[in-house]
Amino acid sequence: MNLVALGVLKQITSAFKTLNPQEVRGIAERPVVFGVLAADESCVDQIHEFLGACPGEQSHPQIVRIASESDFRRVTIGFSERGIPHPQSFFEFDPISPRSSVDKLLDQNEEDWIALARSFPGLRRMISERLIWKIARENTLFTVATSVPNIVPSVLTLPWTAGEFASDTAFLTVNQVRLSLLLAAAHGHEVGYDKQTLKIGSIVGAAIGWRAMARQLVSKVPAGGGLVSKGLIAFAGTYVMGRGLEHWHREGSLMDRATQRAFYADAYSNAKETVDGIVRHVLSASGAAERTAS
Repeated sequence: MNLVALGVLKQITSAFKTLNPQEVRGIAERPVVFGVLAADESCVDQIHEFLGACPGEQSHPQIVRIASESDFRRVTIGFSERGIPHPQSFFEFDPISPRSSVDKLLDQNEEDWIALARSFPGLRRMISERLIWKIARENTLFTVATSVPNIVPSVLTLPWTAGEFASDTAFLTVNQVRLSLLLAAAHGHEVGYDKQTLKIGSIVGAAIGWRAMARQLVSKVPAGGGLVSKGLIAFAGTYVMGRGLEHWHREGSLMDRATQRAFYADAYSNAKETVDGIVRHVLSASGAAERTAS
């Protein structure tokens, strides 16, 4: 291994100090009880089935059929049948488009994503998709922001501050490991460095290749274009890694190469608008910082 690679690994090892698997376990074990407010038995069955419980099952320890006012105090969040008045913590369930109902619920309850996914298998894929996209976007923001001089700290609305990391490679790698831990927790698996050794090893190994590719692109493409290219690589690489981990936890097997390439191409193509927006935001913030300094 050359000196550059050894330096990157040293940075990554140091950055791991910022990541605590115990915090992820705490998020996953957050108590969450789902309420079902419906008069129609078929609607109740649909909600149970969508959550991953058996239709007609009345004994799920974390699903409460609302029968009285006191039941509302027992639940964290819930679905209601269409047309029935409900509290703010409940969301109207659309049997024709249940995914739209879940989207509204998840939009307003990000702090419960992992606990919901862990307890209700029917929500795991949607929550995993959101987690993967969120971490890919964070990695893109950090990668672009740290490539621009005079960036204002407020642009980095991220889990950690920029000063804690010696390089973008270290941040991306540790944030991908964080995603690995979150996905494990979301799928009801044990969380810890020792539990995800192979997955974490593959993430760290891929970091060197990403660093070389991204730096080469930024050096060759002038005037902001390199930032978009570098951001797209950060996004697509994190996205594919996340989809591979999600597949592993769901199916218990590795994703094949052809599927990986398809996901990478899809992410690289579909994320361009997101990455363009991040680059514009960062460059705008950098310009504001320069005007303030002068």
